[in-house]
Amino acid sequence: MGKTLVIVESPAKAKTIEKYLGKEYQVLASYGHVRDLEPKEGAVDPSHDFAMKYQLIERNQKHVETIIKALRYADGLILATDPDREGEAIAWHLYELLQQGKKLENKTMERVVFHEITKAAIQDAVAHPRGLSFDLVNAQQARRALDYLVGFNLSPLLWRKIRRGLSAGRVQSPALRLIVERELEIEKFISEEYWSVKAQLTSNEQEFFARLTHYQGNKVEQFTVNNEAQAVAIEKDLLEKAQGHLVVTEIDKKQRRRNPAAPFTTSTLQQEASRKLGFTAKRTMMVAQQLYEGIDIGDGAEGLITYMRTDSVALAQDAVNEIREYIQKKYGAVDVPDEPRIYKTKSKNAQEAHEAIRPTSIHRSPNEVKRYLKDEQFKLYDLIWKRTLASQMIHATFDTVAVDLRCGQDNFFRANGSVITSPGFIKVYQEGVDDSKGEDGDDVILPPLSVGDQIPLRGIETKQHFTEPPPRYSEATLVKALEEFGIGRPSTYASIISTLQQREYAILDKKRFFPTDVGRVVNRFLTEHFTKYVDYSFTANLEDELDAVSRGEKQWIPLLREFWDPFKQQVSTVDGNVQRKDVTQEVMDEACPQCGAPLSIRLGRKGRFIGCTAYPECDYTRNVDTGEAAKEPEVIEDRQCPDCQSNLIIREGRYGKFIGCSNYPKCRHIEPLEKPADTQVECPSCHKGMIYQRKSRRGKLFYSCSRYPDCQYALWNEPINESCPKCQWPILTIKETKKHGKQKLCPQDACGYSVDIEEETASDDDGAH
Repeated sequence: MGKTLVIVESPAKAKTIEKYLGKEYQVLASYGHVRDLEPKEGAVDPSHDFAMKYQLIERNQKHVETIIKALRYADGLILATDPDREGEAIAWHLYELLQQGKKLENKTMERVVFHEITKAAIQDAVAHPRGLSFDLVNAQQARRALDYLVGFNLSPLLWRKIRRGLSAGRVQSPALRLIVERELEIEKFISEEYWSVKAQLTSNEQEFFARLTHYQGNKVEQFTVNNEAQAVAIEKDLLEKAQGHLVVTEIDKKQRRRNPAAPFTTSTLQQEASRKLGFTAKRTMMVAQQLYEGIDIGDGAEGLITYMRTDSVALAQDAVNEIREYIQKKYGAVDVPDEPRIYKTKSKNAQEAHEAIRPTSIHRSPNEVKRYLKDEQFKLYDLIWKRTLASQMIHATFDTVAVDLRCGQDNFFRANGSVITSPGFIKVYQEGVDDSKGEDGDDVILPPLSVGDQIPLRGIETKQHFTEPPPRYSEATLVKALEEFGIGRPSTYASIISTLQQREYAILDKKRFFPTDVGRVVNRFLTEHFTKYVDYSFTANLEDELDAVSRGEKQWIPLLREFWDPFKQQVSTVDGNVQRKDVTQEVMDEACPQCGAPLSIRLGRKGRFIGCTAYPECDYTRNVDTGEAAKEPEVIEDRQCPDCQSNLIIREGRYGKFIGCSNYPKCRHIEPLEKPADTQVECPSCHKGMIYQRKSRRGKLFYSCSRYPDCQYALWNEPINESCPKCQWPILTIKETKKHGKQKLCPQDACGYSVDIEEETASDDDGAH
């Protein structure tokens, strides 16, 4: 009897699973996707019901061949790829390849899914196989087709209308819009001044503050006090009215509860890992994948967490029971709620079979497995373990107190404070927050106070503040916004963010996203001419329709047709009616100070700048950010352009400063700013020029003939005036490497002559004695 062949995506997962299944099974990895669309136009054919042309991924060909070879000796095949749309598609693609190659004749084929890599879960999955889900496969095909059609039609348009090498994506474009719109908000924001007024108080030798809430009978709002003179006058008046103390008029005590956060989904894990660990979304998913696939913890590889791509916050009943028992044993019955906490999943498409991200066993504490984990694995596992444990603990209880104090007749201050009376889940875990400014009294403990007490006043503190614009997106807040707007799905957030950075549409500086100049122009082009397709609600609705396909509620080909026809029409319209200057230039309501023509914001090689629309007749430019006119170019004294006799000037381009003709673009003469150094070695090719030392565009030194481009002889190594003793070539070169040290080499590849310089020197010295 032959073995059963089991296919998963990764070799790490294969190793873990094979341990659980035993000798009757052989587990191999597909190493991810085995097929993808052909990377050329026509791979998706709208005229034939969106027929898709797939090809074997070259880098995975050897893995497919290994699978085919192992299948010859197996009785059956089990496809055990991930339990989501993408995993289903990988299983289907492999099945299609094997079926087309007639490799499945007389063999069984089954599909199994599991959400954690534990012995019980694997054995249960194998015992309950199913067939391929074509609803999930078609949803993934539809998604891939949409991304292909958008990319292969919008990207060439961007090349023609903006700059070569640009590209656009179905979900990356709305994500870019978020970043650009936030930046525009910040630029348009007008800061306003306001002042806070606080009383500095002391009671029972404890200092605390109270903020002014009512002045002269009127409620104090944010902008009630908005200048220094007003603040100083109020401070003086309050000090006179107080006569050295404030009187407690009212004390309001309340009890407040705070419930724990739900267990992690993909999105909340990415957000929290960003806030607390400083991980990027990409890094979080990479480390989570390692924890899911299995870590050797002394007795072979073991999956430490459940599947990390999920929208669900549900926990399996067995897991809940185990967690509650653990809490009772470690913290006591007081920290276990009467009933298990049940969290409701917000996502429409979260499947009930899926769970939140949790440890496969709560008994496997972070400290117990720490010695087996890399630092980043431990940090992420610790985060997941604590969040899961806290999610089933009792609420935290706070006593809050608000104290009103009178200053004179109609002036009132308020002091806020709180005390944790029962920490509950907080003793294990607290959820992080984004861009929190805090509130007065959040963590303040007030001294014992009673109505009628006269509290000594140490002084009145007035402080100047300015309103601040909304903060730029961090990875955590961008992931949160993507989820709220329904852009993409949690499993795609890491790739969305990574793609925006790779395309240089946005940069991450001090953990905040800034749009680049190219990103701004691309976004403006898309929002003006493809408004519908970067609209947040349109993108979210399309995601919902793809989810409906995966649930079998919608057909995928009509969905593609519904999208494609108007999209293709819009591409054609924009291509025919929009000129490049309409996209790369944004005309301003400002006249050029040199000639009176309108100015425009333009996209150049080095980014955006303000220039005259009458260029090249008028060459006025200035920087966008500083508003300063561009500096007058430095004229090269005592020299004229050899081509047209105009002045030569120092200009700056993509690769730094250079000398160019002032009559550009009519005359295009250029030369390097630094005159190449003469090596005093005659060119061995033309025997007319000398070899010069030059710098490449990337700053690397090289050596070439002074008569370039008439003579194109060039070298990477320094030439010397010595002929080769082996082939008689007129020059040798000097090269130094770690492996061979300093050597003299013949530059002629066919010769191969080389000698160590130290050896040569030593032999010369020997001969001198």
